[in-house]
Amino acid sequence: SQTDESEENLSWKAIGYCGPDPKFKAQLKNHFLDGKSKEAEDDKEDEDAEEVIGPLYKGLVHLNNPRDIAADALRQLGFSVSVVRRKHKAAANLSSPSLVIQCDAVVVGSGSGGGVIAGVLAKAGYKVLVLEKGGYSARNNLSLLEGQTMDQMYLNGGLVASDDMGMFILSGSTVGGGSAVNWSASIKTPQHVCKEWCEKHGLELFESELYREALDAVCEKMGVQSEIEDEGFNNAVLRKGCQEMGYPVNTIPRNSSSDHYCGWCCMGCKDGKKKGTLETWLVDLVKSGNGAILPGCEALKVLHKKMEGRDRKVAGGVAFEFEYKGIKDICVVESKVTIVACGALCTPALLKRSGLRNQNIGRNLHLHPVAMAWGYFPDEPASEVWPEANKKSYEGGIMTAMSSVVAEFEQSGYGAVIQTPSLHPGMFSIVTPWTSGVDIRDRMRKFSRTAHVFALARDKGSGTVESPHRISYKLAGVDEKNLQKGIDKVLRILAAAGAEEIGTHHNKGRTLNVKQVSYHEFEKFVKEESSRPLADLSTPLCSAHQMGSCRMGSNPKQSVVNQTGETWEMEGLYVADTSVFPTALGVNPMVTVQAIAYCVAQSVLEVLRRKRSK
Repeated sequence: SQTDESEENLSWKAIGYCGPDPKFKAQLKNHFLDGKSKEAEDDKEDEDAEEVIGPLYKGLVHLNNPRDIAADALRQLGFSVSVVRRKHKAAANLSSPSLVIQCDAVVVGSGSGGGVIAGVLAKAGYKVLVLEKGGYSARNNLSLLEGQTMDQMYLNGGLVASDDMGMFILSGSTVGGGSAVNWSASIKTPQHVCKEWCEKHGLELFESELYREALDAVCEKMGVQSEIEDEGFNNAVLRKGCQEMGYPVNTIPRNSSSDHYCGWCCMGCKDGKKKGTLETWLVDLVKSGNGAILPGCEALKVLHKKMEGRDRKVAGGVAFEFEYKGIKDICVVESKVTIVACGALCTPALLKRSGLRNQNIGRNLHLHPVAMAWGYFPDEPASEVWPEANKKSYEGGIMTAMSSVVAEFEQSGYGAVIQTPSLHPGMFSIVTPWTSGVDIRDRMRKFSRTAHVFALARDKGSGTVESPHRISYKLAGVDEKNLQKGIDKVLRILAAAGAEEIGTHHNKGRTLNVKQVSYHEFEKFVKEESSRPLADLSTPLCSAHQMGSCRMGSNPKQSVVNQTGETWEMEGLYVADTSVFPTALGVNPMVTVQAIAYCVAQSVLEVLRRKRSK
């Protein structure tokens, strides 16, 4: 993933990797002439700026500017702002912040939870301020370089793991959150999950007309559709292998157009065709004229006070921190309602720092553990190649095919789904077992024609999260068995699709040349590799979905928020991210968290309307 001054890497040619999307490079050349953008030359500033930079540029306020400039920018957007003058360059603190900003609602996080609720509230006419810990990567600033992107758009540079290193975790941290870097899968909440959450957890919301309306609304907003003009390498392998084996295989709905053949969406979407929150709900916020987004701002605590005649404390806003000229500074937002949506890894710590004591905060963390296998498909001789010789493992729609062959959708609702990942060279090399220098060179040389397919478990096992730096997680025995069943199927799928060589990521690094062995040798290999233990650190397990650490429920002894999203302990404080999931979901969570946030937004609107009418 490392590059030189020219953003090149000498090993890329040897492994068949082109680096950043060449179409994107050509597109940028057309937008910039001698360092100046064409919008300045053509006097079409708004139209071209939106095309290149993205549609949020009018609503972004960067606090790494002088305080007066930042304050004026917020005032121009309709916010009431007070600048605090301090003598002798005294450090800012909660009692003497640099700025005090007033609004109707403050939303911490801009991903699939925060982005939705911010857009809904702003469009309804309320002043909404969005705080985002990560930075903003405009379309024309996307590098599509793996190393840079990890540093700029992922939590902790992409290097998050459980305390025992048993789980490697990817989590977005940028304007748009996970929706800016995810793999486009847009799957509605399965019916068996809605039924379970309603019947076993007492949450009528999930079988209500409101929730069905929410699912339809968020899918329509994202342009979710199931057409594919051309399927990428990994997904073509998965689909063909399933068809050859007689396994069920379905097309995954995506929040991008049918012609969106892009394998770089895990590094941001270069043309805005992937409709994350920064291309949809946050656009509503900006276009409404009622909202602003503050990137590079980390919430410190939710502010609250005790109101006479009320049992609970009442939320009154957020104190947050940002960096100006290398020095940490503090601001305060005073709001009528406060929404926390900074993800299942960060929300628990913020609630605890804010004085909440509910014993469920940080517990019941689910991670959708993933185990992968791979198959190598030579590209020579070209006349006999499948998939087509021009197709590379890192190109094309990241997720377009899925098998539920071990998902148990019609029984317990648990099990595992089979899908494909996005692996560019750095990530590929991390998960590839090291047996020798010669072997890793051979593996990397085959990178561009090595397909990866994974099993993702709907986990019953759970963990706890104190912060992104303190995560404990234990893989349950039933989850390990489901992943092992999944790996068995994945190896068979790869072989059936025509792989010459197959293997897993177990540290022994065993491989099998499918073309040179007997049926019995193949069966022995598959059974041995798929039955290996997964909880002993011998095989890397990964997670891109974090859920349940502040779960929703009908009883404060077993949950953190009620079904309106409001915390049991603090009035006016809502949570609207994946942390509220009562259990693991079992499929990609983007649509579900957006639908929940949409429903929470309706509850918040009722509160704001009542406050406005008083």
